[in-house]
Amino acid sequence: MNGAIRAKEVRVVAPDGEQIGVKKINEALWLAEQLDLDLVEVAPNAKPPVCRLMDYGRYKYEQSVKEREARKKQTRTNVKELRMRVRIGEHDFDITRRKTQDFLLDNDKVKVTIRFRGRERERPEFGRELMNRLAEEVAEYGTVEQTPKIEGGSMTMVLAPTRQARAKSDEEQSSEDE
Repeated sequence: MNGAIRAKEVRVVAPDGEQIGVKKINEALWLAEQLDLDLVEVAPNAKPPVCRLMDYGRYKYEQSVKEREARKKQTRTNVKELRMRVRIGEHDFDITRRKTQDFLLDNDKVKVTIRFRGRERERPEFGRELMNRLAEEVAEYGTVEQTPKIEGGSMTMVLAPTRQARAKSDEEQSSEDE
């Protein structure tokens, strides 16, 4: 920018994008000063390097505003973890299913873990059946992102929210706001 440009000659581009032409660096700096703008090198590898006349402070401000807007539109996904046992009661399973549904409606991923103790480790298919049952019951709200797999003494599965679930949660939030 301005005095930091080392080239002897530069191609100057006006603020509106129109080409002014190839000028010596002194002329280009004088022209920028007359227009109360900055001379910014935009293509240093070109022959000759390309410099643009612009208000650099305003340009930086606009860039930061665009970045802020982009960050606002981003959504962060949290991973919530729920734990179960192979010999889980029906009521406890319903509570786990309901919590899974709530997390998926809030656009959170859900990591479901089943711990095996003692002889339960010899029959992992019971855990897999339980995981599949949970996945089927919340299929309307989430899909299986990572299938059930055994890691040590436990089995894990990850569920991700579906687009329909996101749309439902958005509708519910908009109706609550009214």
